Amino acid sequence: MTEAYLNSKFIGTVDDPNSFVAKVRDERRAGSIVSNLNIYHNKKSDEIFIETSKGRARRPLIVVKEGQPLLTEKHLKQLEKNEIVWSDLVKQGVIEYLDAAEEENTLVAFFEKDITPEHTHLEITPLGMFGLTTSLVPYGNFNQSTRVNAGSKNQKQALGLYASNYSVRMDMDVNLLHYPQAPIVNSIMHGISDYENHPAGQNIVVAVMSYKGYNMEDAIILNKASIERGFGRSTYYRPSISEELRYSGGLIDQVSVPDKDVKGYKSERDYRFLEQDGIIYPEAQVAEGDVVIGKTSPPRFLSSLEEYNLAAGTRRESSVAMKHGEKGVVDFVLLTENEEGNRLVQVRLRDERIPEIGDKFTSRHGQKGVVGLIVPESDMPFSVSGIVPDLIFSPHGIPSRMTISHLLEILGGKVGALSGRQVNGTTFDAEPEEKLREELKSAGFRENGVETFYNGITGEIMEAKIFVGSMYYLKLKHLVANKIHSRARGPIQLLTRQPTEGRAKEGGLRLGEMEKDTFVAHGASLLLKERFDSDKTIVPICENCGLIAIKDDYKNKSYCPVCGENVEINDVEISYAFKLILDEFKSLGIYQKLQLENKY
Repeated sequence: MTEAYLNSKFIGTVDDPNSFVAKVRDERRAGSIVSNLNIYHNKKSDEIFIETSKGRARRPLIVVKEGQPLLTEKHLKQLEKNEIVWSDLVKQGVIEYLDAAEEENTLVAFFEKDITPEHTHLEITPLGMFGLTTSLVPYGNFNQSTRVNAGSKNQKQALGLYASNYSVRMDMDVNLLHYPQAPIVNSIMHGISDYENHPAGQNIVVAVMSYKGYNMEDAIILNKASIERGFGRSTYYRPSISEELRYSGGLIDQVSVPDKDVKGYKSERDYRFLEQDGIIYPEAQVAEGDVVIGKTSPPRFLSSLEEYNLAAGTRRESSVAMKHGEKGVVDFVLLTENEEGNRLVQVRLRDERIPEIGDKFTSRHGQKGVVGLIVPESDMPFSVSGIVPDLIFSPHGIPSRMTISHLLEILGGKVGALSGRQVNGTTFDAEPEEKLREELKSAGFRENGVETFYNGITGEIMEAKIFVGSMYYLKLKHLVANKIHSRARGPIQLLTRQPTEGRAKEGGLRLGEMEKDTFVAHGASLLLKERFDSDKTIVPICENCGLIAIKDDYKNKSYCPVCGENVEINDVEISYAFKLILDEFKSLGIYQKLQLENKY
């Protein structure tokens, strides 16, 4: 007796499980029971699981019966003439949706030619196992699975033309590539998804070689002339937003140039770009600290007593200024209203980003790397035919990662560039390597993609042949200009008196436990004395009871809150965070005694 479960609940037993499962599947294909039902027979535990619950990933497959797929030429002709649609094929039981469990009972063929009598289903296309971005990776079947995944993730971070109406949009944190191109080596998904309308990369010449060690560990070398001709240039857009809020008592914020008597007035220089209405003008070049939208707010706390107080009448400064480390040009100013009918001012800033050392680039195969050096064209290696690569890729990124598709794309790109056509690199259904090699040979090049190169600095011929070709490269949104961060002195937190956290708040760089270990291992442990006094404080401590004493600056004397005045009180250097935890212990009723000893 085989137990049967519906959505994990026991519903009964079955005498002949195989015929039962086959009958349920036939009924589902005939449309007499709901189509979102999946049935799975676990032969090892002799149980049948029927699932109709929500949240399952299900995928379509063509049904195969007696070694023949149910999708025939007749169906394809009808589809071409629009006589039937996809849903008709599902209703006819030609295509069915399987979930992860039912797929355990199937044997799926990749292509029609692979079908044997044992096969139960046929892939509509092997590409169907991928998501949208993953199927844009060319020659994906020549890659290790994790790299295909990484290639998919990298493409989501690439800069391109995200929307054609970007000029009238106020989007947060947006990048736009200036000269995006459609790839030479593409897949059928590029056509299906209209990739040409929103491309996110550029076709460049890539040479696989090392260059003075500047492309170690995944770094890449860029040709300075390529950047000057527009490679990888992008613009970074970011809006500044301010609204006139309404407060109780009829008070309201005011967008205007703040008067000098306003509480928190910055300096005249900070407001120099504002026009009479308190808003900056377009095309103004602004940098850190400059005010973009001038605004004043009513005083924070108003009580009936303070209505007659002159100081209470002064408004406070609440302008929107450029944050730490930001710069740009005012691109677009928008005046509108929000849902409540309050005035809303939005100012969009733009900043041109030219590739620099530290910017991140990647191919579509998860081969990401940062720019290690930008070389003048005169110092770049060049081929016999005078081709200078735009980018030099390190050969050490290939063996351990096994991204053979990276090399195949360079070969395919070279063929496509020479023949003036697009090369089909669809995963599982691409132009074969042999064909590409033949075409390259007929174009007068070596079939294996290598060429003789000259050293750009000495002019000597290189002993090794260099693998070179054309490739689609992407610039990623991780720009060094948004990440670079350093600080000497700066703002501190109110509670712990330690430096603030994060780049936006001009924060400090934390030296943690492990970083401490590296200093000790280097024999530079005295550096820790310098690093660990960001919140150094001097605290008076009573020698008698070991509690923190009180220093009265007015009377110029110290006394202990417990023992009084006639005790010895000494000043001790401690971290303010330590003083804070002592106070926390006090609040718990724990008596913490500090026992002082002489330094010597």
